[in-house]
Amino acid sequence: MKKKLLLIITIIAVLALTMGCGKESAAQEVQETEETQEAPEVRVGSLKGPTSIGIIRMMHEQENNNYSFKVETQADVLLGSMVSGDLDIALVPANVASVLYNKTGGGISVIDINTLGVLYMVSGDEGIKTLEDLESRTVYTTGAGTTPEYVLRYLLNEKGIGDNVNIEFKSEAAEVAALLADDPTAVGMLPQPFVTAALSQNEGLSVVLDMTEEWEKLGNGSKLVTGVTVVRNDFLKEHPEAVEAFIKDHAADAAFVNSDVETAAEYVAEAGIIEKAPVAAKAIPYCNIVSISGQEMKTALAGYLQVLYDQDPSSVGGSLPGDDFYYVSE
Repeated sequence: MKKKLLLIITIIAVLALTMGCGKESAAQEVQETEETQEAPEVRVGSLKGPTSIGIIRMMHEQENNNYSFKVETQADVLLGSMVSGDLDIALVPANVASVLYNKTGGGISVIDINTLGVLYMVSGDEGIKTLEDLESRTVYTTGAGTTPEYVLRYLLNEKGIGDNVNIEFKSEAAEVAALLADDPTAVGMLPQPFVTAALSQNEGLSVVLDMTEEWEKLGNGSKLVTGVTVVRNDFLKEHPEAVEAFIKDHAADAAFVNSDVETAAEYVAEAGIIEKAPVAAKAIPYCNIVSISGQEMKTALAGYLQVLYDQDPSSVGGSLPGDDFYYVSE
């Protein structure tokens, strides 16, 4: 009897040890699983210009975060990288995002607006106070057949003077700046940072009209949008928490750039986006760096794309994006 009792106690002890080891092993497996589910690396692409300025702190501190960055000079390169899956998130011109959506069959979504309008009317003629003052004048600009032309014609038409303003296109912004330097009474529409460069080279010039403000005055709910941030939907589906984290980090970076211009300018120069920090410091306040997401983003961007579509459907990829184009987190 004693032998049987001893045997039973021994078996119970062995089972207890085995179960304990099993729990410990299971706990270890859970811990190992959690460790392997760390935040993924997010591959981000942007253009050399205002869109990159809005994420400059993340770029500067990338050794301490989960982001890697690729800065390009041409939007087509970013599109190719998104299509091939080499990038997860990209900061691109607003109309290019629509083109990419159509090209990929709805394979990408917009998560925020990163830059509002960067177009300004520059002249030495201080008599220009409103768009109506451009009537019977010539405006020199770049971007024939692209968004700068569509923006300008839309605003002029909304004021009823579209047929009474002559638009003369130049191949490069530098040509417009040079023309203004030779004739300060001329009127040119330039993007940043060319505006700052032109003003620094000629004290007789000034910004006479902010095209973003002129758009806002229309009061139709849309905004003049330059750049947006898009994500591959495959990545969004697999790593929604990483995308939400990027949206928050982007908003923090935009706030940093606008509140600490001097430090941001140093980072911008260090990254080679604008060659010199003093020039960057002057340009940043005019770059309209923002981070607009959610329903406000959808309303503003949809209205802007509608304007482009009405003038040239091919500018947005042939058709307007569906509601799934706009990522609005719950």
